[in-house]
Amino acid sequence: MGQAQIGVTGLAVMGRNLARNFARHGYTVAVHNRSPERMRSLIEEHGSEGDFIGCDSLEDFVGALASPRTIVVMVKAGGPTDAVIDSLIPLLDKGDIIVDAGNAHYEDTRRREAALRDLGLHFVGSGVSGGEEGALNGPSIMPGGPAESYATLGPILEDIAAKAEDGTPCCVHVGPDGAGHFVKMVHNGIEYADMQLIGEAFHMLRAGLRLEPAEIAEIFREWNEGDLESFLIEITSEVLAHKDPRTGKPLVDVIVDEAGQKGTGRWTVQSALDLGVPVTGIAEATFARAISSSVPQREAAREALSGNANDFHIGNREGFIEDVRLALYASKVVAYAQGFDQIRAASEEFGWDITLGDMAKIWREGCIIRARFLDRITEAFERNPSLPSLLVDPYFADEVSSGVSAWRRVVSQAALAGVPVPAFGSSLSYYDALRAERLPAALIQGQRDFFGAHTYQRVDVEGTFHTDWSGARTESEA
Repeated sequence: MGQAQIGVTGLAVMGRNLARNFARHGYTVAVHNRSPERMRSLIEEHGSEGDFIGCDSLEDFVGALASPRTIVVMVKAGGPTDAVIDSLIPLLDKGDIIVDAGNAHYEDTRRREAALRDLGLHFVGSGVSGGEEGALNGPSIMPGGPAESYATLGPILEDIAAKAEDGTPCCVHVGPDGAGHFVKMVHNGIEYADMQLIGEAFHMLRAGLRLEPAEIAEIFREWNEGDLESFLIEITSEVLAHKDPRTGKPLVDVIVDEAGQKGTGRWTVQSALDLGVPVTGIAEATFARAISSSVPQREAAREALSGNANDFHIGNREGFIEDVRLALYASKVVAYAQGFDQIRAASEEFGWDITLGDMAKIWREGCIIRARFLDRITEAFERNPSLPSLLVDPYFADEVSSGVSAWRRVVSQAALAGVPVPAFGSSLSYYDALRAERLPAALIQGQRDFFGAHTYQRVDVEGTFHTDWSGARTESEA
């Protein structure tokens, strides 16, 4: 039996950097790639960082690992992951652990975990966030799978994970089977919303004040000193300040305005629909990327559609900037609130028993959505683990309420000026829907009963009722 404490197969950038991270923390790492050249280049270029055992074949790779074996799979999600797992199974013994650290769909993880459990193997679906830099220097890690596997795996992952300011590792056992990959999926959905909201703030500042990107970069730098401090705000200022070396123009002005996506935002929205959880900010952010890529429709609409829009009338420059800041902050809180609602709903649906406060803790450093106010979210769930919505926590209720007038001004100004702000607008509508005493759902129930006899309930008496719409229009109890 070999001496490697952990193995990594799949040495593209993320797998390569995770392997280096393990080695830098003193672990002997077996490394394997379908194309051995990547394995050899890793050892040639970074072998001085720690102890690596290069393996040309899966048989050699498995043989290099100490028992119980722990193997991290870092290949493309879907079929390629299944193929690697199928190749590993005959080589493993009961109690060995396979960790899928890619962006797998949580349903695939649930299927794989159940199948390997029947074979006596542990399967851990683990979200890893932080990109290339995080994988190397400390990511946020969201492992699911059997609790007993965390006894072996957990200390290693906590060792290489990012550390919050209080020294807490940004890694925790999320829950059984697909819980880890589900939480990573929702993390990415929040990331979509966060990025779209920042984009809308940029758009409003530019359209309303006719500012250059470098000027807006300075505004974002100032915002990053306060409640909005986050990785995404920080890199936004860097992107906006950067000049294109070819043309001398702001780089943001020479990038094609079509946003790509790898699918995790869509997965988040699809899952939310299945669970019946409104994630309007995430959904609008996902659809905004789709609209940006709908080139033929956009070209046709520019020719055919009139905006009938007004010019911006900004009375106070600093007041407008502050309004946009407050609207951005409030909308971000809504996105996080909706994401946590979705995690809670899935935890109840699948029996995962996820601790929501722990999710906020492990997102404080290492991941893409790391932000100052995640400390506040952690505190909110510590105050009330059964918090029905992040928005009703006293701290966040006060923060969002204090900015709601500014939020309304920004959304109304955008509508009058013809500037699309789908995430700002939908987030405000969600806020108003939550606080409304009555919603038009009563009319919808009446309509459903009219055309489909779907029944309704009353506010004044118990029971379920139906009106005979095609007859005497008398009411009967269903």
